[in-house]
Amino acid sequence: MIGPMLSEAWMAMWANRLRTILTMLGMVIGVGAVIMMLAIGQGVQQKVANSIESMGSNLFIILSGSTTSGGARMGGGAAPTLTVDDADALRELPELNAVAPAVPGTAQLVYGPNNWSTRVYGTTPGYLTVRNWEIASGSGFTDSDVRSATRVALLGQTVAENLFGNDDPVGKTIRISNSPYLVLGLLAVKGQSLDGRDQDDTVLVPVTTAQRKLFGSQFEGTVRFIMAQATSAEAMPAAEKAMNELLRQRHHIREGSDDDFSVRNLTAMANTAAETTQVLSLMLGAIASISLLVGGIGIMNIMLVSVTERTREIGIRMAIGARGRDILLQFLLEAIIISVIGCLIGVLVGIGGALIVGKITGLDVVVTVISIVMAFGVAAAVGIFFGWYPARKASMLKPIDALRFQ
Repeated sequence: MIGPMLSEAWMAMWANRLRTILTMLGMVIGVGAVIMMLAIGQGVQQKVANSIESMGSNLFIILSGSTTSGGARMGGGAAPTLTVDDADALRELPELNAVAPAVPGTAQLVYGPNNWSTRVYGTTPGYLTVRNWEIASGSGFTDSDVRSATRVALLGQTVAENLFGNDDPVGKTIRISNSPYLVLGLLAVKGQSLDGRDQDDTVLVPVTTAQRKLFGSQFEGTVRFIMAQATSAEAMPAAEKAMNELLRQRHHIREGSDDDFSVRNLTAMANTAAETTQVLSLMLGAIASISLLVGGIGIMNIMLVSVTERTREIGIRMAIGARGRDILLQFLLEAIIISVIGCLIGVLVGIGGALIVGKITGLDVVVTVISIVMAFGVAAAVGIFFGWYPARKASMLKPIDALRFQ
């Protein structure tokens, strides 16, 4: 029963193949657009997720306070209100897993004929723990190096490539601001941060070395900021409260007075960015889904035209014994064939288009099985739904009226 009907449906579509192809085109464009938009959105989400992961987990950054000069208020971090001793005190809090003070600056690095200007961070061994940063080769500096203000350094991958090419930098001596530094280790690749900065374009040195021998410090022991990692995501509110209370106590800030520091939850900011990209991805998919609706309406219009053109044929079939459900099934099969073939072609177009966009723009696109199944399923359902009305209209025709139709 179904076999002859499928054959009849195929013959009817082949007789009007240009119209059939144009009808399928709506489904092809709809499915392809949905898959492509979701792939781009997933790619953006994946990039943000990788950036968040590279930052570290459960992170806080504590900035020193602002200051006023000549009536102008400087931004946060301008006043030297944080010290290494503050970081040591914070390290004792049970809510924190690791703490690392930081003295950032820019310096020129030289090795042989090569030189490179990069960001140098004076910090402590805890910085690697806070940032979840592994060492690819060599080893990190120790607390003993911090106490002795040793001239040692850890290089990021970008710095190592520009100074050493493919050679292993571990054990070699570079010059930072015309002073020799022994390279102890090579940091693992981190990639770009959320703001697009290359995290591998970095050099780490002991914080005391940066203070005393590299950048100097107007106030001994002060740092620009402190990074802290909570023991867990659940402990972050308690950790933030404990840090505020401890620093207010250490800085002798009276009740009601403003803090001379600020604690920022980097994980919350990163999660907000992730949620934003997720909403963007859903919005792209929703916009592309409109084309599926347009494709479904196109199928309905063409099927209605087909019913009108074949009214006499319908009347003849009913006159020789065809039932209403047979006519319904006949036209519904045509709608199903158009929808399914259009969806399959649309899947190929969507995957190919996403890969082409990724290659041209350099964006990592992620085509998931879920997006393909969802786009295919929704498109097929829309096509069948809009094809059901013309099919039902055909099945409801009276034989005598159909035979009289001119």
